[in-house]
Amino acid sequence: MAKIAKLLTGLLMLCVGGFARAEVPVFDVRQHGAVGDGKTHDTTAINKAVKACAAAGGGQVKFPPGKYLTGTINLESNVTLMLEAGAEIIGTADLEQYQNFNPPGSTPLANRNRWHRALVLGVGVENVAIMGPGIINGNKVFDAMGEEKMRGPHAVLFGNSKGITIRDVSIRDAANYAVMLEFTSQVEVRGVKITGGWDGVHFRGWKDNPCRDVSITNCEFYTGDDCIAGWFWENTLIANCIINSSCNGIRIIGPAKRLIIDNCLFFGPGRFEHRTSRDKHRTNMLAGLCLQPGAWDKTEGLMDDVAISNITMRNVTTPLHMSLKPGNVGGRVMIDRMTATGCYLAAASIESWAETPIEQVTLRDINLSFTGGGTTEQAKLVVKSPPVDARPLPAWGLYVRNVKHLDLINVRLSLDADDARPMAICDGVERLTLDAFKFPHGNESPFALTGVAEVRLSDTNVPFAKARCLDLKVEPLAVTAGVENGTQDGLAKVELTYGGQTLTRWTYLKASEKKDVVFTGLPALSPGRHELRCGDVFKEITRP
Repeated sequence: MAKIAKLLTGLLMLCVGGFARAEVPVFDVRQHGAVGDGKTHDTTAINKAVKACAAAGGGQVKFPPGKYLTGTINLESNVTLMLEAGAEIIGTADLEQYQNFNPPGSTPLANRNRWHRALVLGVGVENVAIMGPGIINGNKVFDAMGEEKMRGPHAVLFGNSKGITIRDVSIRDAANYAVMLEFTSQVEVRGVKITGGWDGVHFRGWKDNPCRDVSITNCEFYTGDDCIAGWFWENTLIANCIINSSCNGIRIIGPAKRLIIDNCLFFGPGRFEHRTSRDKHRTNMLAGLCLQPGAWDKTEGLMDDVAISNITMRNVTTPLHMSLKPGNVGGRVMIDRMTATGCYLAAASIESWAETPIEQVTLRDINLSFTGGGTTEQAKLVVKSPPVDARPLPAWGLYVRNVKHLDLINVRLSLDADDARPMAICDGVERLTLDAFKFPHGNESPFALTGVAEVRLSDTNVPFAKARCLDLKVEPLAVTAGVENGTQDGLAKVELTYGGQTLTRWTYLKASEKKDVVFTGLPALSPGRHELRCGDVFKEITRP
């Protein structure tokens, strides 16, 4: 056995030595004619080096220290751009020097060629990397014919590609997005610092071709627009990142499945202004987490298996804005261990405006602090389907609409100043679990519950009340029970016997308060006479 072990060790050392001696071919852009003085256009020389590297079967295209003014760099498979310390790729202001990716014609991204231009462009490539401590400078290239009559080329764009690594580089002042991934999978973005420009990393797949297997780790984002955004993601990891924006932190604008966000810091205001705001020079940060499929364009598909954990936020409009639009379906979303302070515009919201409710949302070990100061007029706001960003709501802490199962476990909501709005509004929740849920006493109206069928309480300071039924009103599609509370504020359960079934709705009542509780979604009744009962009040109805 000792001889065999010695032999294996010798073979291993031989293999390691062989690998160590193998050298990756290096193609210096200066040896292919690049000047690197920041004035001479180096586009032709750089692309010559890329082609030579690809023709040799792959290797490194090296950028020694210098300023390389260039138009589009066209990447090829098996090529690594290696930016040494002191090397800076700078986008030219000559818009004719940029080329674009052509998205599939079956997607809404087609026929927008000007929007798919890039300084560094990879189309249909595999096994490509951009690495090193150098800089990619988008140079704030202005395009009066671009989006919003100002946006120019993206800094880096990969289309129909896979096996992409972007590591350790800095990307500054992108003329549009810093990194754009279109129909591109197997991507690692690690140790990258993005400053200025619009979005940091943006995904664009489609329902039959999503962006898959993307990890964004140990990165710093200081962006003028969303830090990370896009639609049709699958198997995405975002971890150990700093998120600072003059727009949203992380924004889903279309379906996303199997998304993990862990150990990230979100803070505002943005260090770089929102360039689209122009003369307003806006820097306030919007939602930390904006999960809003269908926000911009109509998309169809599922948002599911979203796990968010170990999050710290400060000075954002709201910590969470989750909203489904028609065509989208919401599955399971879990947010675990999140602390947010200085939330200054809107309650955290979980809303479905789609055809179906969100299936399951769990908030566990959550501390959210809001600035407060809401007025009685704001408490009367009529809630409509949201636009593309979070908006003020008639609750100060939490607004929930059309959710099947909502679990609030060890959740704390607090205020910096008094607020006339209820702490939480729940509208259309099949099952609400309050486990170790605590809220500040003295709030004018802690809860406003409508259409909440079941409430499970455990280790909470939420009080109970006992409602007495006063009357029943029967309408074609609903039954309204008029109830009156006793002397104790609290949650009250109202039961209606209808067609032999017992239906339940929960509501929050102040002492001696009278309220109408509406039962909708009633089961169909067979022809004949039926008894309706709520407490001591009953009515008979006849169905033909």
